[in-house]
Amino acid sequence: MAGRINDDDVKAVRDAVPIDSVVSEYLQLKNAGGGNLKGLCPFHDEKSPSFQVSPSKGLFHCFGCQEGGDTLAFVMKIDHLTFSETVERLAAKAGITLRYEEGGYNPSHQRGERIRLIEAHQAAAKFYVEQLDGPEAEIGRKFLAERGFDQAAAAHFGVGYSPAGWDHLTRYLRGKGFSDKELITSGLSQDGRRGPIDRFRGRLMWPISDTAGEIVGFGARKLRDDDNGPKYLNTPETPVYKKSQVLYGIDLAKKDIAKASRAVVVEGYTDVMACHLAGVTTAIATCGTAFGNDHIKILRRLLMDNGSARVIFTFDGDAAGQKAALRAFEDDQKFAAETYIAIAPDNMDPCDLRLVKGDDAVRDLVEPRTPLFEFALRQIVGRYDLETPAGRAAALDEAAPVVAKIKTSSVQREVAVQLAGLVGILDQEYVVHRVHQLAQWARGRGGDGGRQGNGGKQARPGGRHQDVAPVSITPSGPALNLRSPAHRTERELLKLALQKPALVSPAFDAYGSDEFTAPPYAAVRECIAEAGGAEQGVAEPRDYLAAVLEATPHDSVRKLVTELAVEVFHGKSIDETYAGMQLVQVRLRAVDRRIADVNSSLARLGSQVAPDHLAAAQNEVWVLQQYAQALRSHGTDAL
Repeated sequence: MAGRINDDDVKAVRDAVPIDSVVSEYLQLKNAGGGNLKGLCPFHDEKSPSFQVSPSKGLFHCFGCQEGGDTLAFVMKIDHLTFSETVERLAAKAGITLRYEEGGYNPSHQRGERIRLIEAHQAAAKFYVEQLDGPEAEIGRKFLAERGFDQAAAAHFGVGYSPAGWDHLTRYLRGKGFSDKELITSGLSQDGRRGPIDRFRGRLMWPISDTAGEIVGFGARKLRDDDNGPKYLNTPETPVYKKSQVLYGIDLAKKDIAKASRAVVVEGYTDVMACHLAGVTTAIATCGTAFGNDHIKILRRLLMDNGSARVIFTFDGDAAGQKAALRAFEDDQKFAAETYIAIAPDNMDPCDLRLVKGDDAVRDLVEPRTPLFEFALRQIVGRYDLETPAGRAAALDEAAPVVAKIKTSSVQREVAVQLAGLVGILDQEYVVHRVHQLAQWARGRGGDGGRQGNGGKQARPGGRHQDVAPVSITPSGPALNLRSPAHRTERELLKLALQKPALVSPAFDAYGSDEFTAPPYAAVRECIAEAGGAEQGVAEPRDYLAAVLEATPHDSVRKLVTELAVEVFHGKSIDETYAGMQLVQVRLRAVDRRIADVNSSLARLGSQVAPDHLAAAQNEVWVLQQYAQALRSHGTDAL
């Protein structure tokens, strides 16, 4: 087994790789105020961004699903890696050589499975690129040239060539130290009669990368007539390659997609190349499968679903393309972005269009032309004879349920009116009513997909909880009443202790856990104390939050710590005055509670209380009342 990674090296990796640079490889981040960034959470579906990142603290937290943690936790969660695999990947990114406490440097065969498979794909991609220059690959170079792609274009997209022999790549990777088991698991090799053989032989090769830019698979195009395989052959499902979760070109397009709030979905590898070379650098394609729900999730995180976001599909105009467009329309409502379809003249794909009419024609093609819903409805209605009442009725029967899936009522009504015009039904209100009835029936059967916890309400980012019902921080713990002034003040004080400890130290460290009325907040207070208190945050700011997180007893408290560490403050000016107000209010409420408790105890005992006990209790109440008055009059000076 691999040795344990040295703790100092783990810390070095955590400090060396900024969390915002890692997170931005998977989703678009925008300014959230207070030095924080926000985006659509990659761990659950949402329409408004509740996922926040604090670059200064190296933490993330989602106020919707409560996921949170540091850079390592993010990568582990999103890429399903072990702790060691995550550290190794980020160490490679930062150029840090890791030390292992049990056995020295970790040899390659001990590396985590995902990292080994990624490294095998990287080595294979390099091998394929080198082969493209050889005599055997002349047929591949000719294929590219005939489609308008020169050597520079092939290099930009990492296009290569797999030799026609049985085991050229397999023997090459064995020489690099990869085992037969790893080669089979990766999908680069497959079982043959006498051992592993190459999966891809005599084909043009496109590397397929994930959002982070790591090569996870290949797409292979047939070149020879004697190749009995399919026209395109893709990597099979592996631990690192899931065809429903990858988009070809996303590593090259993601920054421009986020910047322009636009994505162009094409059908093939050469179409992506043609679009990018023509200046449409937001083009991506699916890898041998229909555009589906997981692909939508990837794009939504990059588009941020703002009002100007657009997704343009460039399906062929043939029957298969029309079917693909209708399938895409079924998922249309999962986008907040506007969706369009673009079909080139003579049903040419972007690659052919560029060859025939040039780059300008490709750029013109993807300028939004026809809304996807309009195209989809026209395709449905076009199958019926609208000259007859029966034909119009049948067209309405098929199209109305499609319109009923539109969740926004105003848009649903508008499209229903357009449907009436397409079908040729003069009574628009009849069509609108029909669609509305179908939508209500679907919701009644739970088809709206809108169910969620907390009565359909969620905590909003930035700590604005005033419109939110009480929520439970732990499955079994008492709920935090987020409307409670006491809980809000305690929350602000803990945020100060975690984010700006210099403003509340050393006074905060004298506060006991019992001064926090919510048990989850009391648990966070104990973690801060165990980490050395707010004073430690002033002395060692880089290690302070990590120490608090290390002290958390379980995930629910850990998630709450990350939430408080990135949440923005309620106040406009976060200074000593604001911090003092929170310190005083928490202490004052604790004093008032103690006074009430003593008086309540005396009232219950009545005449049965012993004289000495009565005197002591009355004295305590008097002292507490004086202290409370001093807090009200002198603020932090009385602490």
